Amino acid sequence: MIAVMLLYVGAVLLLNGVWILGSAIAETSQRRVQAQAASGTASGAGGATYLALSNREVGVMNLFVGVLGFLLAMFAVVRVGPANIGAAEFEFGAFVLLFAFTYLYVGINQFLNADGRALGWYCLFVAITAVPTAIITLLASRGHTWPIWLGADWAAWAVLWFLFWVLLALQRPIARLVGAVTVFVAVTTCWIPAYLLLTGYLPGS
Repeated sequence: MIAVMLLYVGAVLLLNGVWILGSAIAETSQRRVQAQAASGTASGAGGATYLALSNREVGVMNLFVGVLGFLLAMFAVVRVGPANIGAAEFEFGAFVLLFAFTYLYVGINQFLNADGRALGWYCLFVAITAVPTAIITLLASRGHTWPIWLGADWAAWAVLWFLFWVLLALQRPIARLVGAVTVFVAVTTCWIPAYLLLTGYLPGS
């Protein structure tokens, strides 16, 4: 289940990264055009228009992956049961919900045109939770490749969700940085390991 979830999380993170980058570039281009118009030297808007994605179109993918994550998490939790709270599948379900709610939250905000400040504070909660999870995963890895990679993933997710907090809750102008980091994290922590797990080139233990 984790490979399937990672594959689609990689897809939605990549899409969100492109969306954030496109929005930042479009905003910069718009300010440049306004400044040129004010000075009487207006020219074309420019910018990487192929990165300009609509909020609602990206929102659909966020909602899809959020629902998928929620269903997989509920399946894992119900299958194991709360009595076995230490079981790997139960832990998988509990932690996947952290990210499933993120994508559901983002998707709904994109349809509501919300500013995302509250989402930013939720991202800080996820980031703080991810830090000890990364440490515990690495300490329990016993030298196995996938657990080490997963521990590094948790550390990367902690950094990325912290950046989401800075961007959304603190409203700092770091959209281009966040977009680039999101694309990088999507590929290295989700897309590549998911593909390797699904094809059997990366043992899942």
